Amino acid sequence: MIQEELATFVQLLRAIYAPQNVYCVHVDEKAPKKFKTAVHTLVNCFENVFISSENEKAASAGFPRLQAEINCMKDLVHAKLQWSYVINLRGQDFPIKTNKEIIRHIRSKWTDKNIAPGVIQTPNAKAQTSQSHPELSPEGHIRVSPHRRFKDEPLHNVTIYSGSAHYILTRKFVEFLLTDVRAKAMLQWAKGMRSPEQHYWVTLSRLRGHYVQDACVFGPGDLPWIIQSPSLFASKFEPSAEPLVVLCLERWHRLRVLGQAEVPTEPHWHFRQQSHFNMS
Repeated sequence: MIQEELATFVQLLRAIYAPQNVYCVHVDEKAPKKFKTAVHTLVNCFENVFISSENEKAASAGFPRLQAEINCMKDLVHAKLQWSYVINLRGQDFPIKTNKEIIRHIRSKWTDKNIAPGVIQTPNAKAQTSQSHPELSPEGHIRVSPHRRFKDEPLHNVTIYSGSAHYILTRKFVEFLLTDVRAKAMLQWAKGMRSPEQHYWVTLSRLRGHYVQDACVFGPGDLPWIIQSPSLFASKFEPSAEPLVVLCLERWHRLRVLGQAEVPTEPHWHFRQQSHFNMS
């Protein structure tokens, strides 16, 4: 999910790209036209990368973010390339494990299971889901229904969990999300909720699956412990404020990828050696 900063998107796609994977890119509907055009131009270079068929406005958080991810899932289940797991990423995320290491991690103990971290909702967090909260209208205005100050309990006696908005979900679970009556009812129930992405995935995952792991803005001083972390991805980065962080992480990540290559590496697979650290 992206909304600005083309260079950041290029870095992320370059780091996670593999020809056997398939990538759905959701571009925020409110993004500048020039940015959208550039993303379309880049995406058209790849057969396994495409733009979501439906794009949401203000999709950085709240229900629009939830809907945007579901839009991509609808497209992904109809993709020509077959896939086993879906991983959600935003433009401010970056991998700290290679594609091979991610697959190895999933196969080690998460085969046919979801990774969607969370716990049963605490009483202090219940206000997040029991009250209606202001949300952006399609026109960008803030609105809240005067008749829905307090939300009804979710249908089907679903126990609400709170957790991370990041996940790794199986294909079978995605198909369940798009068709099951409980999932559809909870999606409607999530409208007007503050940060529904922190409840929706983990709650439905606990009807069927398992969970693990969790996410802050990183600076250069965080790099030593980030690269030692057992996590698969790190979130979040702001290249406009700390450009060297992702640059260093990207080069470190590329060296790991090349070190694990099962074919002879070619010179152009390496980044050029010019310095980005010179101060004028």
